Amino acid sequence: MSVIVTLRFVGDPSKLEEFAAANDGHMQGIIEAAKGHGLIAHRFYGSDDDKLLVVDEWPDPESFQAFFAEQQPQIEPIMRAAGVTSEPEVVFWRKLETDDDYGWE
Repeated sequence: MSVIVTLRFVGDPSKLEEFAAANDGHMQGIIEAAKGHGLIAHRFYGSDDDKLLVVDEWPDPESFQAFFAEQQPQIEPIMRAAGVTSEPEVVFWRKLETDDDYGWE
């Protein structure tokens, strides 16, 4: 069963969007590398109080970890552009069986 991976950090969402708009090829290169490691889904989110959140779905934690280690040099410029100065908080989430699932199917 797949896992949801969240990465939370402090940074400027508008600066991240500016970097993405100006560097589409850079962002797409990272996503292609991620897909090569098994990425199922990916999104960035931002809050009004300068927080950034990445929500990914991966086959397993090891697939994400291999991707992240390989792509760290390509990811760092994005984080710098967004004003991120610390390591993200990475959490792996497993789906719970609660008989009230809705969506994603």
